[in-house]
Amino acid sequence: PTGSVRPAYSQSAARSRERPLSCRIVEPATTPAASAGPPAGRFPRRTARSSASVPQGVSLITFIQAAGWPIWPLLLCSIVALALIIERAVSLRESRVAPPRLLDEVVSVTRASLPAADTVNKLAENSTLGEVLASGLRAVIAEPRLSEAQLRNAFELSGRHAVHRLERYLNTLGTIATAAPLLGLLGTVIGMIEIFAAGEAQMGSGGNTQQLAHGISIALYNTAFGLIVAIPSLMAYRYFRGRVDAYTLELEMATERLVPHLMRFATGKAG
Repeated sequence: PTGSVRPAYSQSAARSRERPLSCRIVEPATTPAASAGPPAGRFPRRTARSSASVPQGVSLITFIQAAGWPIWPLLLCSIVALALIIERAVSLRESRVAPPRLLDEVVSVTRASLPAADTVNKLAENSTLGEVLASGLRAVIAEPRLSEAQLRNAFELSGRHAVHRLERYLNTLGTIATAAPLLGLLGTVIGMIEIFAAGEAQMGSGGNTQQLAHGISIALYNTAFGLIVAIPSLMAYRYFRGRVDAYTLELEMATERLVPHLMRFATGKAG
């Protein structure tokens, strides 16, 4: 009997000894869940830190405040320059100035006879080139015995008005491109004056580094912003000037081609 009890007791003791081992084995399985907690807590810290280090919409205001009052004329110049660039880019499109096939259409329509007044008015409303060509047609229709010199004079007057409209606002854009660096230089001079004033204060009272740094920021910010405004304005001015010159040459070539074509009707009616 004693021999049979000891094995049972030893088995139960072995089982009781195995239970803590099973608990110890389960505990490491729960530790990854606990260790997964800290990364989840770290991600909000990173997002909060990134949003705090990069403030949205504050950099431009800080830039303007640091540059001082001389930057306000430069801001006005930048707004005006941007508006003029957009307006000229829309107005100097090829479809609004000189459509590619317009001259050939005018020559084909007037091959046999002169068009009616309504057709000429629609041609003038089509584009700038159409307005110039319509002026020659109106001159021939109004005066059948028109000479070649008078027809060329009519084309020339209409062409001058057309080129003047094409060059609209270009002088303003060129003035901004020239004046923006000078305004930036003015801000630089004002900043240097504040720097020297801060230097005198340092010699008298022992130092004012904040005023010295403010003067340096005014000098540098105004110079940089003046160049930022001037460089795109100058590039846009040169580009639009080249477009206007090309359109002017195209208008001249179109009128030179249309003059002998219209003189056939004037000479025929004169005879």
